[in-house]
Amino acid sequence: MINQNFNYIANLLQYKRQETSLVRIGPISMGSGYPILIQSMTDTDTNDTEATVNQIIRIIDAGADFVRVTVQGIREAENLKNIRDELARRGYHQPLCADIHFNPSAAEIAIKNVAKVRINPGNFYDKRAVFVQLNYTDEEYRQELKKIEERFIPFIRECQKFGTALRIGANQGSLSDRIMSRYGDTPAGIVESVMEFLRICKAEDYHNIVISIKSSNTRLMVYTVRLMNYRMRLEDMNYPFHIGVTEAGEGEDGRIKSAVGSGALFADGIGDTVRVSLTEDPAEEIPFARKLVDIFRDRENHAPITAPLVAQTNPFEYERRSNRPVNDIGGKKPVVVIANLNDYRLDEIKTISSGTEPDYFYDGKQIIDRAGKEYPILTLEEYLYNDFYSNQMRFVRANKAEYDCFKRKNPETIEKLKRERKMVLIMESNNLNSFAEMRAFFMELDAHICKIPVILHRSYKKNNYEDLLLRACTDLGGLFIDGYGDGIMLSNEGNISYNELKNLSFGILQASRMRVTKTEFISCPGCGRTLFDLRDTVAEIKKNFNHLKNLKIGVMGCVVNGPGEMGDVDYGYVGAGKGQINLYKGQKLVQRHVSTEHAVEELKKLIMQSGEWKEPKK
Repeated sequence: MINQNFNYIANLLQYKRQETSLVRIGPISMGSGYPILIQSMTDTDTNDTEATVNQIIRIIDAGADFVRVTVQGIREAENLKNIRDELARRGYHQPLCADIHFNPSAAEIAIKNVAKVRINPGNFYDKRAVFVQLNYTDEEYRQELKKIEERFIPFIRECQKFGTALRIGANQGSLSDRIMSRYGDTPAGIVESVMEFLRICKAEDYHNIVISIKSSNTRLMVYTVRLMNYRMRLEDMNYPFHIGVTEAGEGEDGRIKSAVGSGALFADGIGDTVRVSLTEDPAEEIPFARKLVDIFRDRENHAPITAPLVAQTNPFEYERRSNRPVNDIGGKKPVVVIANLNDYRLDEIKTISSGTEPDYFYDGKQIIDRAGKEYPILTLEEYLYNDFYSNQMRFVRANKAEYDCFKRKNPETIEKLKRERKMVLIMESNNLNSFAEMRAFFMELDAHICKIPVILHRSYKKNNYEDLLLRACTDLGGLFIDGYGDGIMLSNEGNISYNELKNLSFGILQASRMRVTKTEFISCPGCGRTLFDLRDTVAEIKKNFNHLKNLKIGVMGCVVNGPGEMGDVDYGYVGAGKGQINLYKGQKLVQRHVSTEHAVEELKKLIMQSGEWKEPKK
């Protein structure tokens, strides 16, 4: 497929890793010619050599390729040497990475002691936006860039001298006044903040660079990485990407969110290293990340997929696919969940169901609504030649290969679909690359202006719930992020319960921002800057606020990263020092240095004052 509307990857319909340059991180090579690397980050005090070394070893033993370490200041940067040396003494030679914010002096020390240093272009030389200066003339903007260049070039030359790789990692919520004044908190602004630094590196002929774009909003993260990939190649750059949904949370929700967001990028061949950022022990991130990466290995040999060269959605911003609603499916109505009854009767399901109730049910033969009304499911042949249900809502089930073959023999099919007002398509795929085949099916429909609503259906044979979760999230999550799909239906032959399957459907919709059915908790995994028990605190906040289903609440370990990585929360609970918390409404700091003993109650008062509190149902 060539001459497509938006050339952000080489081919929308063929899985292939995007070509990137080679980066050396100590003894490890990164880039498209090498396997995708897995990493995590310590949450110990970096000055505590023993604790940090022990945790790094646990992370590496779990299967990580390298580990990142928090570096708050000079003391921590200097102690990296002791950590590195002790690891080597114990026989661990995997590369270390230093995580730097706000402190170029610490970075200058760190590059001598680690294989890679991560800096944030939004706060490395600039300050995070405080909106002191809202407008910059062209000359003022150039002068600000000149100041950055004067400080950054000597740093780059030191990286070259010591052979240290550099990760330039931008966060949605930590852009400078200068960037915000021109671009706002947008994908374009995030991309430009990175490009400014990359242009300086390129001019200095320094290319040992990895890029990352982070947001807890999966949709924004995916769009921004795509835009970064596109913009970078316009300026003849092809650096590898570190990807991950920052502050994904914990447990099942965190894993679904990570699989949906990172999976959407991996599905397009974007990503050379990944972190699954969970509010859990860092070593717990690694097995799930390994499974996520491994899922895409079998996609390389998928059957060919074809589609028109037109009707691609804009990959850089959200717009739900336009269609005509049929009853309560499609149009601007909420995306529906169709739950598989799994051999239960409808009256039996109502006694065992937990969580949000689905909109429809599937009994293996037909679709049933909550009131028990039945709707037929037709084949394409029945739809075209024996449609006895044309005056009522009905469903047609097809995959693209069947559709293409049927349409060649029956070209009148497309005309009937274009006139259709009461049919919903159940879209399926048997292709190893079902994500791309379903994308191609949508292109086909939209190229012919077929405005029928579509249910995305995937069928699996899994006995392990995590395996099913990974498959479903990576098959369907990216499609929903792109605004495709008016419903989701998951089927499984295996030892997965009705509730697990149904709740996973709602989880995928929540993670892709297509339908919110529960409170979204955005929590960081913690690091050496965290001075309170993050995991217990997240549990406490979930207990008190999980009934506020319309809200996004951030729980962040520190003020260094926290405000930047909870870019679109409604309320934030952010560590401000030992025993102290700052409370935010959106990105606005409203209460400083609240005691941890009273912080949860103060957060409740803040939500009440804003008129968004509801008493939980008893």
